[in-house]
Amino acid sequence: MPIATYALIALTAVVSWVAFNQRKLADRLILWPPAVHRHKQYDRLLTYGFIHADFLHLFFNMITLYFFGGQIEAVMGQWSGPWTYPLFYLSALVVSILPSYLKNQNNPNYLSLGASGAVSAVLFSFILLAPWQLIFVFFIPMPAFVFAVVYVGYSIWMDRRGGDRINHSAHLAGAAYGVMFMLIMRPQVLGHFLDALMHPSFGR
Repeated sequence: MPIATYALIALTAVVSWVAFNQRKLADRLILWPPAVHRHKQYDRLLTYGFIHADFLHLFFNMITLYFFGGQIEAVMGQWSGPWTYPLFYLSALVVSILPSYLKNQNNPNYLSLGASGAVSAVLFSFILLAPWQLIFVFFIPMPAFVFAVVYVGYSIWMDRRGGDRINHSAHLAGAAYGVMFMLIMRPQVLGHFLDALMHPSFGR
């Protein structure tokens, strides 16, 4: 049983739900760079990932974590023990938001929230292991590595374009972190990924 994944989903859901109804809590947990820079509230680099803008934002992040987190938790648990996966997830929250934080360190109008960066890290670590696994995007099936290419391209384009209030930079940083974390843990994963790409096997 993927205990850590279920615990992260439950904690995120509860904290997000409470924050929906308590603005003061949301204001304290959200990433607001001046609070980190000026008031040394470094915990915001982590807590922002446990609140969400609305129910749909929460649902899409947690359903993705549900489908892929358990599998990555199992793999990491086999490789190096049960604490690796939760540490990976929590560190992904911090690493994925760092580019946005550094860019907006003195911007009093910048806010960011949501687990998308860490969820991207989990998803892309999974894609390394199973590039031909079918992923359903709005009920449209596509191989995981194709989704990865589209996702990265779209995120880069939207990050440069801006205007949709979504932190695409965190998505990209999280995805990169997920890949690097897996390769540092097991460098041979790269060989597995390349070999799998050369031998299409849809759904596996």
